[in-house]
Amino acid sequence: MNRFSNLFLVSLLSGATTLGAYKLLFDENGYFSNDRKTLTTLASDAYTKRVGLSPDVLDFTEAADKTIHTVVHVKNVSHQKISDPIMEFFYGYRGGGQSQEQVGTGSGVIISEDGYIVTNNHVIKDASEIEITLNNKKSYKAKLIGTDSKMDIALLKIDADEKLPYSSFGNSDDVKVGEWVLAVGNPYNLTSTVTAGIVSAKARNLTNDGIQSFIQTDAAVNPGNSGGALVNTRGDLIGINTMISSMTGSYVGYSFAVPSNLTRKIIEDIMQFGNVQRGILGVEGGELNAKVSKEFGVKQTEGFYINNVRKNTGADKSGLKKGDIIVKIDSQKISTFADLSGYINTKRPNDKVNVTIIRENETKTVPVTLSKNEFFSAEFKGIELENITPADKKNFRVDYGVKIKSINNENLSQYADELQGNIILSIDNVKIKDIESASKLLNNKDNQQSVRIEMLNKNGEIIRIII
Repeated sequence: MNRFSNLFLVSLLSGATTLGAYKLLFDENGYFSNDRKTLTTLASDAYTKRVGLSPDVLDFTEAADKTIHTVVHVKNVSHQKISDPIMEFFYGYRGGGQSQEQVGTGSGVIISEDGYIVTNNHVIKDASEIEITLNNKKSYKAKLIGTDSKMDIALLKIDADEKLPYSSFGNSDDVKVGEWVLAVGNPYNLTSTVTAGIVSAKARNLTNDGIQSFIQTDAAVNPGNSGGALVNTRGDLIGINTMISSMTGSYVGYSFAVPSNLTRKIIEDIMQFGNVQRGILGVEGGELNAKVSKEFGVKQTEGFYINNVRKNTGADKSGLKKGDIIVKIDSQKISTFADLSGYINTKRPNDKVNVTIIRENETKTVPVTLSKNEFFSAEFKGIELENITPADKKNFRVDYGVKIKSINNENLSQYADELQGNIILSIDNVKIKDIESASKLLNNKDNQQSVRIEMLNKNGEIIRIII
């Protein structure tokens, strides 16, 4: 009996051990279960967010359907004189050459039901005729309302026989790196094409002047996409696709868009004032990094270092001074010059902004009213104009006129050094007092219409040109 009891006890213990081991190792929460989370996974879940990659999360159909009907095909027809060097050499022929038609294409975005369309300036540059084709294949002749070559934005208008679908502007300041976006356009003369990607970076500057501030994305953008829409997953317009970074001319991974906040401000200026009004802080300097900070002897390695404050500007009147480091404007963090210029370019003269600076290791916020007249500029046919300064009036002995600030017209590029700094006195025999009077006159001129300009060159000599 004793022996039987011992055998029964051993059997019972063996069974319990086997059942426990199975539960521990192979049950649904067991060590070797397929559903079991490892310690690494559990720790990861505690500190990171899961990346949603399910089909439901990546469903772009609503945003795409909302956008494709607002994106149009833009056809640019221009005419260029082609000379015949053989005729000129042998027969002295000087007939001015034959006119050859050139056709360029791109994209545009309808932004109002009555037919206003935004596109890139380079899409319609030098156009003598602009044709718009809607997604429903209807075509219309377009009128050029205004342009901003610096930001590569142009505003067109068509008179359609119906109310048009249009894109609503989103807030590009709220766009986050890593956010999903769609690029919609007409690459290679195809009808509306949709590609997807993420926001790779913000406030990208591709020039040396620091004025531009692009949204960078890895959504595929190819020739013909220029002027098309960059939208978020809700279908809100957050940018106008403008260029790609490529050695081949085709998409290789980087594309850039003008932010919607800047685009909206430009077209509102064009519609309301006839030109783009840019407010400025009135500071000069550069962005900080480890090397620059060491040279200036400052601890901060991010922000905009003020090296000079222009007299009588908003920055000067608000007490900003050399050595201050701008780290924020309103709620916008300032790490680079492109951050600063990109935000300020969405503002107008006389707008007020709160500038947060670091001065002598202390942080303070200063209200600044952006400057206006003395730095107000206008542009016509690739010639940027600005008001003359008191020093200009003294040097040239004039009390009116506008100065040629820069030349962006390719046909005049070879004369840029001779023209920059000259004072325009009249246009088509109309006296030009300042930028405002120049803008009002030029707004009534067609870009294809020749104008006669009288100016003072840097030697004080009066010269006349026709452009």
